[in-house]
This record gives sequence, C-alpha cells and structure tokens, in this order.
Amino acid sequence: MTGPSIALQDVNLRLGRSVILHDVSFSVTAGTVHVLAGPNGGGKSSLIKTLLGQMPHSGSVKLEWPGQPGVIGYVPQALEFDRSLPLTVDDFMAAMTQRRPAFLGLSKRHRDAIDQALSQVGMQGKRSRRMGALSGGERQRVMLAQALVPAPSLLVLDEPMSALDEAGAQIFERLLANWRSVGITVFWVEHDLAAVTRLADHVTGLNRSVLFDGPPKRVLTADRLLELFSTRPLNAKPREEHPAVAAEAA
Repeated sequence: MTGPSIALQDVNLRLGRSVILHDVSFSVTAGTVHVLAGPNGGGKSSLIKTLLGQMPHSGSVKLEWPGQPGVIGYVPQALEFDRSLPLTVDDFMAAMTQRRPAFLGLSKRHRDAIDQALSQVGMQGKRSRRMGALSGGERQRVMLAQALVPAPSLLVLDEPMSALDEAGAQIFERLLANWRSVGITVFWVEHDLAAVTRLADHVTGLNRSVLFDGPPKRVLTADRLLELFSTRPLNAKPREEHPAVAAEAA
C-alpha cells in the first residue's frame, strides 16, 4: 500500500471579505508524515477542508496516486454529538464505516476490519460503552479507529493528539510508525511542536500564507516560531519553498 503525493499551488480562499488562505504553495511527498503547524485562526482546518474538496477556492490542489485512487481516512478536530444518545462504540463504528443501518449491527463484511481497528487503538474492551460515557481521550481513539476502516492510503488528521492521555499518545505514536512503514501518506495538523519535531518527516508553517517549509529540526527555530505565531502581513513570502513546488513554479 502506497499513499499519494499532494501538490498545492497558489491556493487562495476567501470567506466574505476575510482572507483565509493566501497564495499557499507546498507539496507532500508520498508515504511521509507531513505536519501543518500554525496559530489558531491561521487557516489550518480550512486548508484541510480545501484538500478534502469541502471549501471553494482558487489555485490547484492535486493528489497523485501511484495507481488507482485509494481511500482517504479523516479524523476531525472534534466530534460534536448529543451525549445522551444511546450510541455505543460499535453503533458509531457501524454508522461511520458501512452502508448498512447501524441498528442492524456490524456487517460481516466490515466486522474483521472494525475488530482490528478498535484493537489497534486499545478500545476493543469498550465496544458496548456509550460514546457519551467515554472520556475525551477514549472518543479520540474511536475517531482514529473509524478512519482506519476501510484501510486508507491517505490519512488526514486534524489535531488528533489534542484529547489523548499519555497512554493514548503512545498508541498514536505506534500507529504513526506503522503507517509510515507501509507507505501511507499522513497529512497532520498539530500544535504540539515537541511531538512534531520527534515524529514528523516534514513540516509546513501556515499563518494564512506559508512562512516556512522543510524538515522539522531545520525549520522549527525560535525565530521562525516567533514569526509564525505573531501577526504577519498577508503578502509575506515564504522563506523556503519545497523543491518540488519551486521546480514546478519555474
């Protein structure tokens, strides 16, 4: 299994009079863990929605698959639902991963994959628990599990570590290592820069426009982080461009 490469060129997004993304250009290498970092309100979640085809924009967003287009798994930043609903973990997995109505239970077609996904995130023993009774970290683990059914080639993660406790974070790190080993492309929004430095192959700094782009240990310097998390003119130019984007622009 090999994930796609991603190329964004001159992506612009406006909502009314507000500029959300301005001339965003960078690329994601197939089979790598690529992090998008930046301040709240800097356009990270909007860029994810643009990548998923949910936001109108100008510019180019291209996914280059090595063969036939594969499955995209998505973990949103938060799960909003009525916690009083009698919705169990199994019910939620059924609703998210199969066409068969959830009240009919898990289909034989998806049961093995769901078993494996819940085992991978350490939630196999809590399948009959109501989603509303789970802790925030446990719900986040279930959200990770649903993104693994069916098996994805591209994973898009919007701050997946935000609600995880230490045990959940360790599970996520093991999953990340496994995804990298089998060639899944991971596009990941994250605010924990220590985790980014330790776990990512590449990081793009975004505050409505791209401010830096490169290996985390090279680009996550004190000066650049100060620049990233401070007010920045919209016509700012990135200090570094990904080689693939620079070559295409030339």
